[in-house]
Amino acid sequence: MNSDRDLSQQVKSLALALGADLVGICPARSTPESRELDAWLARGYAGKMDYLARSVEKRQDPEKLFAGAESMIVVGLSYDSVAEPRASGAETDVEPDNARGTVATYAVGDDYHEVLGDRLRALAAGLEALIGSPVKSRAYVDTGPVIERVAAAYAGIGWVGKNTCLINPDLGSFLFLGVLVTDLKLESDEQIEDLCGSCTACLDACPTDALVAPRLMDATRCISYTTIEDPGPIPEALRSAHANLVYGCDICQDVCPWNTRRARLWPEDPLGLRARLKSREAWADPSLAWILALDESAWLQATRASAMRRSKRRGLLRNALVAAGNSKDQGLRPEIEKLAAGDDPLLAEHARWAIAKLDDALI
Repeated sequence: MNSDRDLSQQVKSLALALGADLVGICPARSTPESRELDAWLARGYAGKMDYLARSVEKRQDPEKLFAGAESMIVVGLSYDSVAEPRASGAETDVEPDNARGTVATYAVGDDYHEVLGDRLRALAAGLEALIGSPVKSRAYVDTGPVIERVAAAYAGIGWVGKNTCLINPDLGSFLFLGVLVTDLKLESDEQIEDLCGSCTACLDACPTDALVAPRLMDATRCISYTTIEDPGPIPEALRSAHANLVYGCDICQDVCPWNTRRARLWPEDPLGLRARLKSREAWADPSLAWILALDESAWLQATRASAMRRSKRRGLLRNALVAAGNSKDQGLRPEIEKLAAGDDPLLAEHARWAIAKLDDALI
C-alpha cells in the first residue's frame, strides 16, 4: 500500500504531467485567513458580488464542501507572456491618433476556466486510475466556494502578496490557480516564506487606492471589479484613473518586483496550454474604435470561448467609453456620439461623460 508521502508524490507528478506548472497539497481545513472573510464582507468590500456571501461556511472551511473532504490539490498555471512591464494605467498617455484599449493579460486568450478546468478533470480521472478505486473529488477554478490563493499558500506554491495575489518566487504572480478537493488523505506541503519584505510598489501604484492596506483590498474601488463585476455605472470619481483599461487591470502585478525581474524560471509548454491563453491577437491591443462599433453579433464572435463574456457587451462598451474619454482622441467622437444618442441610459451617460472629456482636451 502506498504511504501518504509516496501517494502525494505520485499525485503531484501526475498533475505536472498534465500540464500544471506548480502543484502542492494542503489539508481541506479552515485557516485564520479564510476566517477573515466575515470581517471583509462586513466592511462592504465585496460590493455587488453577492455570491461571495453565499456558502460562507464552505469558503471558510473546505472540509464542509462535501462529506469526507480531506485534502486539496492546488495547481498553478503561468499565463504571463509579457517580456517587460506593460504601459497601462493612470500614468499612461494614450496616443491621440491611435487610441487603444488594454485588456488584462489573463483574458486575452481562451477562457482560463476551461483551460485549467480540463486539466483538473483529467487529474481527477487520473487519481482513480492511480488508486484503482473511485475517488470522491470536486474541481474549482474560480467557480465555487473555495479561496484558491489561501489554499495555494498553505500548499506551499507561493505566498499571498500585498497586492492580494499569490506570488511564486520563480514564476511571479501571473498564475491561474485551480483546486481539486478530494477524499484522499495526502501528505501536505510546507508553506514558503513571505518575501514581500518592505516593498509597497503595488500599494503605491494602484490608481484607485483599492489596496487599502497590505493584503487588504476594497474590491469596489478595484478596476477589475468596476470593469467586470459591477454591471452598473462606473463611479465618476474613478473614471479618469481607469485610463485605457477596458477589461480588468494588471497594474499591481506589472509593478511587482517578482514579475519585473527577468531572471525567474520559465516553464515549458509541451501541451500548448499557455499558447491557448494568449492566442487572440484582437484583444492583445484592441482599438477603442473597433470596440465601440461592436454590435451584439460581432461581440459574440470576438468573445467566443473567452472569459471576457463575463462583462457582457454592454459592460465592455461602457468601459471603452471611459477609455475613449481618457484617450483625448477626437477621432472617436462619431462612435461615442452614436452611443450618446442611443436608447441605453447607462451607455448614453458614459458617452456624454466621454464627450465632455474630449471637449476639455480641446481647451
